[in-house]
Amino acid sequence: MDKIGLLKKGILKHLYFNKQLSSADLSEKLSKSLPVVLKLLNELIRDGEVMELGYAPSTGGRRPMLYTLQKNVRYVLTVAMDQVFTKIGLMNMEHEFVKPVRRYDLRLADNPEALSGLEALIQDYIKINHIDGATIAGIGIGMPGFVDVEKGINYSFIPSGEHSIAEFLEERLNLPVYIDNDSSLVALSEYRFGAARKRKNVMVVNMSWGVGLGIIIKGELFRGNNGFAGEFSHIPIFTSNKLCSCGKTGCLETEASLLVLIEKAKEGIRNGKTTNLRHLSDTNPEEAYESIVSMALKGDKFCIEIISEIGYNIGRGLAILIHILNPELIILSGRGASAGKLWRAPIQQAINEHSIPRLAEHTEIEISTVGARDELLGAAALVMENFGKDRRKKKSKGTGIELI
Repeated sequence: MDKIGLLKKGILKHLYFNKQLSSADLSEKLSKSLPVVLKLLNELIRDGEVMELGYAPSTGGRRPMLYTLQKNVRYVLTVAMDQVFTKIGLMNMEHEFVKPVRRYDLRLADNPEALSGLEALIQDYIKINHIDGATIAGIGIGMPGFVDVEKGINYSFIPSGEHSIAEFLEERLNLPVYIDNDSSLVALSEYRFGAARKRKNVMVVNMSWGVGLGIIIKGELFRGNNGFAGEFSHIPIFTSNKLCSCGKTGCLETEASLLVLIEKAKEGIRNGKTTNLRHLSDTNPEEAYESIVSMALKGDKFCIEIISEIGYNIGRGLAILIHILNPELIILSGRGASAGKLWRAPIQQAINEHSIPRLAEHTEIEISTVGARDELLGAAALVMENFGKDRRKKKSKGTGIELI
C-alpha cells in the first residue's frame, strides 16, 4: 500500500480508539502537517468513512472541528478461543456487535485438526451472516497457550508445524488475520476500553479455565523476551503435587482456576455439603460455572466458600507479583469477572497477609466492567492496532502491539 493509503488508515485507527479528534490532534499523532491531514480527512469524508461531528466546546479561542468514524462502513471480525469453545462476533467502528456472537464447540487439546476447524467456523460465520468480505478491516483472534506473535505459532494448541497460523488463515479467507494470546488481548481491551484506560502500570488477571495475566508497564503491553510473559497460571506456589496441564506440579492453576472451582463444587455435592446446588453439567463447564456463581450471589454459603477459597489462592499469587512489579491497579477480568465482588474480599485478604504493606497499600483492585467480552474486544483492538501498518513489515516483524 502507498504512503497516502497508510496515512488514511492511520487516521481511521486513531479515530477508532479515541472516538473523536480534531485535525490538530491527528496532525500531532501522525507527525504530519495540518494541510496534509485536512486533505486526507476531506478525502475520507468524501469516501464515506469519516464524518464531521461538530465543533468542540469553546476554550476561549477558535473552536476546532471534531471528526469521527462512520460506524457502519468497516467492521472487524473478532474471535475468542478457549480450550473448549470458540466465540465469533462482528463489531463496527464504535465497538458494538452488529451480528450475534455465536459460540462453537472446538476442543483444542490433542486436536490436530484445530486449525482447519477454526477456518471452517470463521467461514461458517461469514456465510450465515451474509458478511461482505470487502467491508472487513481484518480478523483478530485470541487463543490460549504459548503464542509466538512474531512467528504466528501457538506452541500449546492449534498445531501448524513451522507455518504461521495467521498466514494459513489469510490465504484461505483472503483477509488480514492477527493472532495473540488471550490474556494479552484481555489486557489490551482493558487498556483501550476499560478500567486500565490512561493508567500506566496495571496487571490484568484473566480468570478462566486457567489463570492468565496481561501486564501493562509504562503504558505498554509487556511481553517479555520472546513474548511469553504473563504465565501466571504456572507460578509454583503449592505443595499438593497436583499435576498441572503444563506437566509440572504445584502450579497456581492446580488450585485457582474456574475448572478447579467446578471440581470443588462437584466434590461438595458428592460429599453431601449443605447447598442448594443440586447438579452441575459434565459437558458444559461454562454452564456449570454460571450455576455456582448464581447460587453464590443468592447467598449460598457453600458456593461462597469455594469461590472465596479460589480467590484467596489467586491473591497469594498476586502478592508475589506485587512485590516484583508494584502495580497501581489490578483488574480482575475474563469469564470469572461475572462473580464480581465475591472475589474482592478473599483476594484482598491474601494480599494483606502475604504482601509488605508499603508495597500493596497503593495497589487498587477493580472488577472489570467489560468482563467476558474482554477477549472479543481485545481481538478487535488487535486488528485496529495493526490497521495503519505496512503489511509487508508484518510478514517480517510479526504483529507487535504499539499502545498509543
